[in-house]
This record gives sequence, structure tokens and C-alpha cells, in this order.
Amino acid sequence: MDQIWDTDAPEPASVPMPMSSELRPRVGCGAFIQRADGHLLLVLRGRAPEQGHWGLPGGKVDWMETVEHAVVREVLEETGLHVQLRGVLCIVSYFEPELTPQQHWVAPVYVAAIQGSEHAERREPEAIADIGWFALDALPKPLTTSTLQALQHLPPTAAAG
Repeated sequence: MDQIWDTDAPEPASVPMPMSSELRPRVGCGAFIQRADGHLLLVLRGRAPEQGHWGLPGGKVDWMETVEHAVVREVLEETGLHVQLRGVLCIVSYFEPELTPQQHWVAPVYVAAIQGSEHAERREPEAIADIGWFALDALPKPLTTSTLQALQHLPPTAAAG
């Protein structure tokens, strides 16, 4: 975690901003959850955007909701797991200019510890096509943009397994 922000990342300057006062970055959240054996929990997105991509559990922050509450809520809604947040792994920022309407997301990704059972189940079948635990050196593909960004922020010892 030597580098927290990639200030060398290209700016989306080539994407024209439509004239609207309603355009704002959207706030999301994600959870990096590992079992005692080091396997990472991923969910397979069942709908757009990034349908068919594996990603960290998470979602949108609701109006007047703290980001921390949103992470815990989203994990419970998607997987049935109760988690306790341990800290921020990173903040991902990504753009989806090809979508209509265009999207710009900012999402803190928290390291979360399981409280109680490690049995994860697919609780939102309309949004989550599958769920699974994977070794860091054998992650399924394709991965969501935010998951790829979050994995870049793992300490070398965690990434090595």
C-alpha cells in the first residue's frame, strides 16, 4: 500500500460533459472479505453494468447513509454475511462514458472481517448470478473494474497468498 492514489491515471478529458446540473459522481462502496484460509469472496454480476464480471460485494450508498453502514448493509443483502469493517483498503474511481447516461463512480473499498458463519449465499438472484470464494492466485475472470483497482492496493504479502 505504498501508493494510495494513482495520480498518473489518465483523466477522462476526452469525454464531453453533457450540459446538466444533475450530473454528479455516484458514491458506491465495496468490501474485501477473506476467509481464514485467505480465499476472497466475489460475486458474479447478473445485470449491467459489467454483467458477467466477478466483483467484490458492494453497491450504492443511499441518501443520508454513512459509507460504513452501506458496506455492511450491502454485504448482508447480497451474501447474508455479517461483517465488521477493519479499515479502508483503497478508494476506486472509474468512468463509464459508453453507458447512457454516462456514469462516474467513486467507491471506498473496505477490508471487512466476517462475524459468525463464513457461509455466504446468493441473496439477490436478480442482481447476483453466482457467489464464490477464490484463492488470490486463482481469481475468476473477467473481474469488474473496481475489483481490478482494489487488487492493486493489496500489500505484497496478501497478494502473494
